[in-house]
Amino acid sequence: MPLYEHILIARQDATNAQVDAVVDAMAELLQAQGGTIKRREYWGLRTLTYRIRKNRKGHYVLLDLDATPAAVAELERNERYHEDVMRYLTLRVDAHEEGPSIQMQGRRDREGKGGDRDFRDRDRGGFRDRGGFRDRGDRDWRDRREGREDDSAPAATSTGGEG
Repeated sequence: MPLYEHILIARQDATNAQVDAVVDAMAELLQAQGGTIKRREYWGLRTLTYRIRKNRKGHYVLLDLDATPAAVAELERNERYHEDVMRYLTLRVDAHEEGPSIQMQGRRDREGKGGDRDFRDRDRGGFRDRGGFRDRGDRDWRDRREGREDDSAPAATSTGGEG
């Protein structure tokens, strides 16, 4: 049978138990059609890029399926009419990935070097490449305004009136 990755987004006001019940119902439907669920990951309540049915967040669930195309079509048909499911996406894949998905891995696991870039790494492509702060041009007007010029010239004063 073909392999699929299926992601569904449930409403934000649904509880975790309700989301599990929706996924369990979809799993039973899939098993009745002859398919199986190889992996099930709950990604949590995440912020959506844009509103969907007046919701700003959604519960994300990933399912790795081993099912016939007819079983997947029936699964999607039932999700279309379920009130807790806002969106779903099914992709056919050649093989399922081993271990946790990229969403469940920590940043340290993905980068492979131990976490966020720290400030010691800024020499490799961050602040040092700009040539320092002197490439902005002359800033004498700031010194004159604040009275930090040499003693030979008078300090500039504001010309604004009070009123």
